[in-house]
Amino acid sequence: MDNKSTKNTRISMSSRVRLARNFTGVCFPGKLQAAEAAALIADARMVFFGSNRIKGSDFVYIDLMNLDPIYKMLLIEKHLISPDLATAQKPSAAIISKDEQVSVMLNEEDHLRIQCVTPSPDIVEVYKRCENIECVFSERFNIAYDNGFGYLTSCPTNLGTAMRASFMLHLPALVISGHIKDILDACGKIGVAVRGLYGENSEASGNMFQFSNQGSLGRSEEEILLSIMDIKEQIVGHESNIREELLSASPVRFEDRVYRALGTLRGARVLTSEEYMRLWSDVRLGADAGVLENIDINMLDHMLALVQPAYIQKMFGQMLNSEERDIQRAKIVREMIDKKVVGEGVK
Repeated sequence: MDNKSTKNTRISMSSRVRLARNFTGVCFPGKLQAAEAAALIADARMVFFGSNRIKGSDFVYIDLMNLDPIYKMLLIEKHLISPDLATAQKPSAAIISKDEQVSVMLNEEDHLRIQCVTPSPDIVEVYKRCENIECVFSERFNIAYDNGFGYLTSCPTNLGTAMRASFMLHLPALVISGHIKDILDACGKIGVAVRGLYGENSEASGNMFQFSNQGSLGRSEEEILLSIMDIKEQIVGHESNIREELLSASPVRFEDRVYRALGTLRGARVLTSEEYMRLWSDVRLGADAGVLENIDINMLDHMLALVQPAYIQKMFGQMLNSEERDIQRAKIVREMIDKKVVGEGVK
């Protein structure tokens, strides 16, 4: 194997901005009565789809109270709603763009949780898209705001801009080398929150970590965005350098790790979610480093969503037990990988 440069990597998987907003004169969702919650949703829905700022036909409205449990789980897997919204006992809903990059959660922890998640590294553009959605509501509703505390939210940590800006990074080299601990310790000291694939209280499955600002009080949106972009560049630089070191120190061991992972994915008849994520991470690392030239990273990233529990069950139209899901997951993975590499060879 030629030692290929890993500088042109796709370590950054997605950019995300979330804005929390509440209406004046209405209790926070935790104190809302069911009738009040339903009325708030009806008003917000009418305003949103009646606005000239957005093209209503590009969005769908979803009533979460009467939604199939599998579909709820699917929306969580796609990061379109939060687990808290899915389990809400009072009227709750979501407005989701058809490209699944924008979602508005209604009556989660706050009246509005507006988020945009895209593969683009341009988080400023992501913020602007969120801001445009926020304007749809702020033009018609009075938003709870205080000159001293900024936007008023259910959780005090969201006071200020009430904005969270984050990046999802794939950091297998830092994990393999053990340097991830230094990164996480440093982030804790500078007020950067680190979470796993599914946000708060989730593990860093597949060596994917979400880095976001921890507070927003006393800082402008621009300051937060610039800060999180700088942190991202530093972490991406560390990951890229460690990848180079791993390749240089022992290219055969690097190849062996990657090929073993690919071989298991191509041959496995049963794959748990945990095992799949570990193997997927190694294969993605190999593809990004140029070891697996005929494995498309876009395919791998797309495959990530297709093998989650809810998606598998949605494909079959019924609830499956864990073993049944593990069998079907392995089948999906084999078929997708073989379409890309059989007959072409893996260099």
